[in-house]
Amino acid sequence: MGKLSNKVAVITGGSSGIGLATAKRFVAEGATVFIMGRRRKELDAAVKEIGASVTGVQGDVANLADLDRLYQTVKAAQGHVDIVYANAGVGEFVATSELTEEHFVETFDVNVKGSVFTVQKALPLLADGGSIILTGSIASVKGIPAFGVYSATKAALRSFVRTWTLELKDRKIRANVISPGPIDTPIIAGLPKEAIAQIVASVPMGRVGTSDEIAKAAVFLASDDSSYVTGIELFVDGGQAQV
Repeated sequence: MGKLSNKVAVITGGSSGIGLATAKRFVAEGATVFIMGRRRKELDAAVKEIGASVTGVQGDVANLADLDRLYQTVKAAQGHVDIVYANAGVGEFVATSELTEEHFVETFDVNVKGSVFTVQKALPLLADGGSIILTGSIASVKGIPAFGVYSATKAALRSFVRTWTLELKDRKIRANVISPGPIDTPIIAGLPKEAIAQIVASVPMGRVGTSDEIAKAAVFLASDDSSYVTGIELFVDGGQAQV
């Protein structure tokens, strides 16, 4: 039996990157998975790639009606959820002097509003003893030029997890954050080679991490292997924010 046998999981931002890698891992460990993504073509491709025990729901986490539709789908198919992984996020480098209201609102809407309501709307279906996981970032604890709005959203998520750890303790629901360092996602891939080389030079392990390495951490936090772990920020960053 897998570590997540007979578990039902919801993963937002599940059609690419960390979300897709985690969906694959969860299914391999025995879970039934519902993934949400904004783009139909990518979502359909992800469902096909995962292959089994997965349902794709198109939607935007910043749109609360889309989240309602996601959980209506889960309720109709499974009746409950055991694992909620609020992973969907956006990030763009914009210097403070160049900030626009549109950039600020979009980043907070997806990263903070989307994550908070992904969790809130799951609560009526979330089984006692369930697991909540959020994707944070080392940006929440490091100053990164031109990344201030993104960094602030990730710091906000860390704060919400502390609150939920106490609010949900009577239901034995655990809440944790995974904070990746530089990972092979589109945000990193879109940078100039010189910028990537500079990032790698700052990582003690000397490389960019993989989405699957984050997925492995998510399996740990979703499973009974982490039964005494709640309220933490788990850094998976090659040591970048640790030294």
